[in-house]
Amino acid sequence: MLCACAVGPNFHQPAAPAKVDYAPAPLPAATQSAPGLAGDAQTFIAGGELRYDWWKSFECPALDSLVERALRANPSLPAARAALAQAQELVYAQQGYFYPTVGVDYQFERQKLSGNTGGNSPGIQGNGTVITTGSNPAGPPYNAPVIYSFHTAELTVGYTPDVFGANRRQVESLGAQAQYQRFELEATYLSLVANVVGAAIQEASVRAQIAATEAIIADYQKSLAILRDKLANGYAMRLDVAAEEAALGAALQLLPPLQKQLEQTRDLIRVLAGNLPNEDVAETFALEDLKLPGQVPLSLPSKLIEQRPDVRAAEEQLRATNAQVGVAIANRLPQFSITGAVGGNASVFSQMFSSGGPFWNIIASASQTLFDGNTLLHQQRAAEQALKQSAAQYRATVLSAYQNVADSLHAMLADADALGAAVVTERAAKLERDLTQARRDAGYTDYLTELTAETTYQQALLGLAQARALRFGDTAALYQSLGGGWWNRPADAL
Repeated sequence: MLCACAVGPNFHQPAAPAKVDYAPAPLPAATQSAPGLAGDAQTFIAGGELRYDWWKSFECPALDSLVERALRANPSLPAARAALAQAQELVYAQQGYFYPTVGVDYQFERQKLSGNTGGNSPGIQGNGTVITTGSNPAGPPYNAPVIYSFHTAELTVGYTPDVFGANRRQVESLGAQAQYQRFELEATYLSLVANVVGAAIQEASVRAQIAATEAIIADYQKSLAILRDKLANGYAMRLDVAAEEAALGAALQLLPPLQKQLEQTRDLIRVLAGNLPNEDVAETFALEDLKLPGQVPLSLPSKLIEQRPDVRAAEEQLRATNAQVGVAIANRLPQFSITGAVGGNASVFSQMFSSGGPFWNIIASASQTLFDGNTLLHQQRAAEQALKQSAAQYRATVLSAYQNVADSLHAMLADADALGAAVVTERAAKLERDLTQARRDAGYTDYLTELTAETTYQQALLGLAQARALRFGDTAALYQSLGGGWWNRPADAL
């Protein structure tokens, strides 16, 4: 009966936004298509369920292997699991305050008292026998010293009734913190997989860009050699040679940043897989190894806040701060406690619980702070402001979640169009190169013109590789922004 109430506000789960969608106007149900790799049209399946192993939608065995390796070896997951286990243990520890505290105590004393006390003082022998010195007005010069043992055994029981629910609110807050850590674990899992997939796509893109850049450099070098030969024979101007040297230099400047990006991406992949930088992984990636998913599940907007780990974590943080308001209010109300003890004491161990040895006590106390410089009042107000802060942070997290999905959808639609344009550019450049080569074979143009057309084609391939990589990356970003399907994962898969 005493524990039937808990002061402070009761938590209510925030309602999902009403009439929410991912854009002011309905978005197309599918992207545009383009010929070639990563050019398939992608259809959005409204209300479709996300698979927890969404990375397998890219149908790349090397990617599957790398993700599984990262999930086994990356230290971020064990750290998140330990944080969750710690939070759960703190809940169990706080729940212990609902029960009485029982303790036992045994104390043994061995003392020697001075016998030089004067007067007709009794003495106690070591076996407990009382001796007297007789009647002497002057008193004996000395009494015998007293040596004795004393045994005390005690059982104590203490209990603090949770009259105003302070402990229940604390348990509620810690329980919310444990749930927060649970969703932090899910967010860590999702981020790790998304980082692995993103790194793999990045590596594939950079490798394609390096290949195209190296081909461009080779073409410029051939062109420069021809121009220098013509200059030596009086068939070219020094201005033409200088322009070609500048073009070659510009192309050469493109290569080191790409090579640096490739090495840094490989460093990232090694670390994500739980390796040191000198411990390489066997998996390597090219754009041709990846397949663009044709059908992509798209969660209903109303379900998004249930699926995003960061939104669920923000909700639990809101629950925890809400409960702390109740704790702060309860701390300002009277505090009650009950303690009791039963035991025995005697100079001989076996006589502690004989007649005259046992004792007991029971103490009930109530206390109320009358003046503390308004410390408890300001602590309550601080808890109320923390609740307002958590509510605002929750709303900001929800808004960011919808923005992430909207950004991913717009990117998928726009980058599909960009890939179509890149394909048109590449095909036109290829046709120009082929026609130029045919004209040279027929004797209507020179080798330098053919090299120029080849360079234009390689530049188109460079843009095409970047456009293809964007489509793969957009798809992975959408899976991540929708929550990654963690709710469909078997319990033993994490």
